[in-house]
Amino acid sequence: MSGMERLSRTGVRCRAALPAGNYIPLGTMAPRYDYGLLSRKAPALAGDLAFRRFCVPRFSEYRTRDHPVLVARARYHLRDAKVTRLMTSVGEVATYELLPDLGTEGGLLGSILVVHGWTSEASFMSALAEPLRRSGFRVVLADCPAHGRSRGERTNLVACAQAMVQVADDFGPFNGIVAHSMGALAALMAGAGQRPLSHAVVFDKYCLIAAPNKFSEVTKRFADRLGVSVRARRQFERQLERISHMPMRAFSGERFLRIVQRPALVIHSTDDHEVPFHNAVEMTEFSKEATLLALEGLGHRRVLYAPPVVRAVVGFFRGGGDTP
Repeated sequence: MSGMERLSRTGVRCRAALPAGNYIPLGTMAPRYDYGLLSRKAPALAGDLAFRRFCVPRFSEYRTRDHPVLVARARYHLRDAKVTRLMTSVGEVATYELLPDLGTEGGLLGSILVVHGWTSEASFMSALAEPLRRSGFRVVLADCPAHGRSRGERTNLVACAQAMVQVADDFGPFNGIVAHSMGALAALMAGAGQRPLSHAVVFDKYCLIAAPNKFSEVTKRFADRLGVSVRARRQFERQLERISHMPMRAFSGERFLRIVQRPALVIHSTDDHEVPFHNAVEMTEFSKEATLLALEGLGHRRVLYAPPVVRAVVGFFRGGGDTP
């Protein structure tokens, strides 16, 4: 008998509990539905099914086939981190703490929280976390719910923001936060602290990389890829509105920036096809506190590893300027 199997009292063979990061109970492939047909016959059902699929990060079409290989390589860079499993209101979250070397010139400069994007995990942010650590910062990274080594299979933007608030309560205060993609929008939500979040987290500075501005654009692109009708998409979006107690128009990076009123460095590559560049322009256009750093040829993910980006992020938090 496999070590992962046991016999129940009735004698029926069943699976034992799986460790975090294994998602076999939901199946290895996303369920296939004819969303176009469902949208015509039962738009409410189509919207509900689309929302359920959207909330499973590993079902995302943006996750590449070699994701497990990339994860194994990336996690090597966090091998010396202090790992803590934090129980939050949205599930158990894995955190990683990196301390600066003793005798770092200038001493401890402060603490920075680092947050990954949708379908990703903390280890993919190590190319930014390690230079910050070497510069004298204490760095804390977190796997969002249902990502990386955190438990769970389903999550959503609001739950990620809720987890971020509780990570900040336990490991903060933080001088700044650097976040990628959807993690950046969740970071701004945590900073704004509106319902259903219990309170706001104070970050002195925000570094937002490849961040979406209007979340309604994210849901629209997802619905269009599935072939979901406008009516069914609205049902999908109502699920998020119900969870957050906010209308979809409130899920806006530029709105959250106006609420937090903190210096922000917005980094975006002009050839980002997952989160188009206009999102960064919109977020910074009417914010006196935000500075846009536009780059070329780095797409949505390579931007996390580019030397000019690393220099800009470290310089921003050290107070030496916003650009490389």
